[in-house]
Amino acid sequence: MTMTRPEPGRRADYRAFYEIATRWLDNDIYGHMNNVVHYGLFDTAVNGWLIKQGALDIHGGKQIGLVVETGCRYFAEMAYPDLVTAGIRVAKLGNTSVRYEVGLFRNDDDVAAAEGFFIHVYVDRETRKPAPLNSGLRGVLETIVM
Repeated sequence: MTMTRPEPGRRADYRAFYEIATRWLDNDIYGHMNNVVHYGLFDTAVNGWLIKQGALDIHGGKQIGLVVETGCRYFAEMAYPDLVTAGIRVAKLGNTSVRYEVGLFRNDDDVAAAEGFFIHVYVDRETRKPAPLNSGLRGVLETIVM
């Protein structure tokens, strides 16, 4: 049984973008960005973009997103000092949860070096109980639904 490897996405497959500079410490002993760094880039891109849109207040907001599932496919190496552009889209927008999909593009490349996803469940900051997405957050997320 042969598994077919999916093709990496292109920038045009994403709705929003967020740039992140790689750091010296992102490289591992093999001279490329360590696989765990990709997950940090996903989180930084989505939350940074939400903050920039005014949809997330990490210090005083009543609602926060908690990651409940994540995954990544790697297609090409990245390394410091690459500039990474994260393409962001929403694949599923639920009542209390969101499936974000993120493509990481190295420098000016049009094809993703890595693509992944994570699911946020939005909860009340104090009780940590799931809470329906507030209208401001939902409105921003609707702009990047695929």
